[in-house]
Amino acid sequence: MVTEALPAKPDIARVRSETGVIRESWGYRVFRVVNAIVLLLICVVTLYPFLNLVAKAFSSEGYIAAGKVNLIPMGFNVDTFAVVLGDGMFWKNYGNTVLYTVVGTIISMALTTTYAYALSRTHLKGRGFFVGIAVFTMFFGGGLIPNYILVASFLGWRNSIWAVVVPGALSVFNLLVMKSFFENFPAELEEAAAIDGLSTYGIFFRIVLPLSKAVLATMTLFYAVAQWNSWFGAFLYLDNKSLFPVTVYLRNLIAAATGTQDPGGAADAVQISANIQSVTMLLTVLPIICLYPFIQRYFVSGVMLGSVKG
Repeated sequence: MVTEALPAKPDIARVRSETGVIRESWGYRVFRVVNAIVLLLICVVTLYPFLNLVAKAFSSEGYIAAGKVNLIPMGFNVDTFAVVLGDGMFWKNYGNTVLYTVVGTIISMALTTTYAYALSRTHLKGRGFFVGIAVFTMFFGGGLIPNYILVASFLGWRNSIWAVVVPGALSVFNLLVMKSFFENFPAELEEAAAIDGLSTYGIFFRIVLPLSKAVLATMTLFYAVAQWNSWFGAFLYLDNKSLFPVTVYLRNLIAAATGTQDPGGAADAVQISANIQSVTMLLTVLPIICLYPFIQRYFVSGVMLGSVKG
């Protein structure tokens, strides 16, 4: 008995017409429209605070106080930029932020790559124990006071760069993402390198790291942004204003605006206002905004490669 083959089920997203032209189905077109609208709304919600910040930075204080500044600057003003940029303490703190970010990112990447690569080796003795230690710290911590005593008293790092860059140097989330990436790394390459006489360190530095640019760039961006934006560690362990990062400088401006603290520096010569705060915030986030486009192409692929088990 011969039975006729059932016709193939058409693609729910795209349908091929008799002329061979692929046509999108009605449901798929609706999905694309709704998806575009939702993404557009998310972009508007995300960009509005930043665009409002830029508008306030170039507006006069009177318009800001009257609530007339939204997305377009009112009473165009750049005098505040001159005031902030003319403050020597601002540039000193800005340089500190650059230094802390560079040093902290290097330390974080060194710890994360070496720890993750070791944990990715299935033949490592005590591998489960070391993974457990790392995961344990994601849920349990010593607390603020024990950490302060450890850093300030026991290690003696108060008013030093190490108090800012070392305590939060290792992110367990980044560690697990990179560990997953290294586990998916082709074992044949490492075996071939070992046959050619490379040691474990040679394989790691000459084979693994050069082929891991995507995840390395992603983790570098994560650590650099976190270090650039951090302020609490410096606020906690530093007393000398010349050692503050620019985020603490900004925090002091905001505190002075509420009457809780004198910020010092050139800002004393003018009224602490929303305009000055906006200018300082804009100058603070500008380097990260300029850096991101150069790393963005590695961003998505780095996260996905480290999160999918092959």
